[in-house]
Amino acid sequence: MAEITERMDKTIDSLSHEFAKVRTGRANANVLSDITIDYYGVPTPITQVAAVKVPEAHMLMIEPWDKSVLNAIVHALNASDLGITPSSDGTVIRLPFPAPTEERRRELVKECREIAEQARVSIRNIRRDVNGKLERDEELSEDEVRREQTKVQKHTDAYIKKIDEMLKAKEAEVMEI
Repeated sequence: MAEITERMDKTIDSLSHEFAKVRTGRANANVLSDITIDYYGVPTPITQVAAVKVPEAHMLMIEPWDKSVLNAIVHALNASDLGITPSSDGTVIRLPFPAPTEERRRELVKECREIAEQARVSIRNIRRDVNGKLERDEELSEDEVRREQTKVQKHTDAYIKKIDEMLKAKEAEVMEI
C-alpha cells in the first residue's frame, strides 16, 4: 500500500505543478518555470538567473542578477508560448498579465479538465498495475486478492476525488473575474 500511495502522491504533485502553469490572469511566477535561456552556453531556467517578483496582481517583474542576460530573457519570453509581450527598461523586465476574456477563460477551463483527466488516467493505470501484481501473486488466495483489490479501489477513489476537488478549485480560480 505504501508503494501505491507514493505513486499516486507523485501524480497529485504533478497535477498541481501543471495547474500552476495554467495562466489565470493573475501574475504567477510558476509560468516561467519551464522557460530557459542560454546562460554562458548552459540552458538555465529564468528563475535561476533572476529575481521574479509580483509587485501587483497583474504584473510580474523579472530582475536579472547579471544585467548582461536581460536581452536573452526578453528573447526567451518572446519565443515562449506565454502570449505576453515583455517590456524592458534596461534593469528590469515587466510582464503585464491582461485579464483573460470570457472565451479565453472557457478555453483555460477545458485545458484544466484535460490535465485533470490525464491525472485520472494515471491513477487508474497505477490501480491496474497493482491489481495485476496482486493477481499474479501466487501466495495470496482468491479471497485475499479480492480484499486487497477492494482496498486498492478505495484508495483509487480517494485520489480521484482529490483530483476532482483540485479541478473544481482551479476552475473557480480561472472563471473568477
